Amino acid sequence: MSTALILIDIQKDYFPGGRMELAGSVEAAGAAARLLVEFRKASWPIIHIQHIAVQPAATFFVPGTTGLDIYPSVTPLADEPIITKHYPNSFRDTDLLEKIRCAGVDSILFCGMMTSMCVDATVRAAFDLGFTCTIAHDACAAPNLTFNGEIIPAHQVHGSFLAALGAVYSKIRTTDDILEGLAAVS
Repeated sequence: MSTALILIDIQKDYFPGGRMELAGSVEAAGAAARLLVEFRKASWPIIHIQHIAVQPAATFFVPGTTGLDIYPSVTPLADEPIITKHYPNSFRDTDLLEKIRCAGVDSILFCGMMTSMCVDATVRAAFDLGFTCTIAHDACAAPNLTFNGEIIPAHQVHGSFLAALGAVYSKIRTTDDILEGLAAVS
């Protein structure tokens, strides 16, 4: 069984000073960076996802801005593929599925941003495509959302989406738990 690490949209606009700051983005990127180090050491497949907005009314990930840049702690190496996407689902209109299949992957470890949008959409698609999915929950971040005039705090948004994904679509684990498991197999 081959596992790939997919880092979804860990881009500067989600960090302090960015156009769409998420709660806990710095901490999530730190956890993702720890996973990235271990996957590099083991020479396991790594794929970075970068969102570029194409909608005229987009307020973040706008072409020509530094907010598009991948956050420094998870900067891809020259041989690590970067998939550019324009929709929440990282498989939609990209070659992600082809890259994963060419790498012989049947299991995917996900981390990234936003838990409530692109992570959710991509994990559900991966499951529907037949992959075994795991999410490093502390290597993901979410925003506050508003529903029916009420502000839903980011930690509740994050927890609600992960609870739903964990019911069917994915295993939900901490970075420490994942790294402990990786150490046992290496």
